[in-house]
Amino acid sequence: MLRKTKKVKISVSPNISISPKKSEIRKDYFMDRYVIITPSRAARPHDVREEAVIHTGKECVFCGKNIKKLQKIKKEYFAGREKIIAIANKFPAVTEDNPKAYGVHEVIIDTLAHNKEIGELPINQIQNLLDVYADRTLEISRNKKIEYVLVFKNSGGKAGASLLHAHSQVFASKISPPDVQEELKIAHAYQIKNGVCPYCKIIKDEEKSPRKIYADENIIAIAPYASQFHYEAWIFPRRHLDNIILLKPAERNSLAKALKQILSKLNSINLSYNLFLHDAVKDKNQHFYLKIQPREAIFAGLELGSGIVINSISPEVATKFYRAK
Repeated sequence: MLRKTKKVKISVSPNISISPKKSEIRKDYFMDRYVIITPSRAARPHDVREEAVIHTGKECVFCGKNIKKLQKIKKEYFAGREKIIAIANKFPAVTEDNPKAYGVHEVIIDTLAHNKEIGELPINQIQNLLDVYADRTLEISRNKKIEYVLVFKNSGGKAGASLLHAHSQVFASKISPPDVQEELKIAHAYQIKNGVCPYCKIIKDEEKSPRKIYADENIIAIAPYASQFHYEAWIFPRRHLDNIILLKPAERNSLAKALKQILSKLNSINLSYNLFLHDAVKDKNQHFYLKIQPREAIFAGLELGSGIVINSISPEVATKFYRAK
């Protein structure tokens, strides 16, 4: 395959201005994590420019007749141009025939269109993709050995994407990651102490805040108060439910609308991002939500050394960007 590099220089949307302000240390809503919001650092000089690397070739493995050559098609959804296909990952991190690394690793071909990303699709097709996420989560979680299911998408070279054609992945394991366990443990402790789910409280508190990106009767999307990534966004269902399987069609439609708004704006400035949603299969009290974490900035010495993240794009500025017409 040929390698094509696309130079991308991004700071802030040209429509959003940043006034020089003093830095502010912010703590996560209930986790023991800290971020330093540093608006003035967005204007600092850069001698090094990152490059997003995109792999291209004469033939795309997810296009046309090449789909039939794939390792194994798990299931096909919908029809015609709206077809979405779930396949076994040809290079899996875990497999069901390996007791030392047991699990399931699949690829979802988001769309048959080669040059379209999720944010460019019509809302009904985004909802179709969410339906597929739910169906794969349901089917895989029926395996009694599976403890954890992660649906994720890497979009762009800086987010880890190795193929240009839009696709998502499903990773399921017999172990639940320590970070997920820790978040759920602290969330449950918070609920016992305060009598309310911390995520339900986040929804209530952010409803009237300058960090609300999108809201309707079913969902709310926010730029989190202590955002770790430039333009980070979270989308919550208003109902307290533990995974995407339980979303009603109207809720999935609302989620699709919020995703459309957020991802189309990221596409407009060529920003790589990771999108993911978790399901701790046996924990029925978690509050499901979807995260979008853009990958403009990378963690450097301060972040890796101290564990404290520097973010030069405040969530309030990110919200203005997402809401701008």
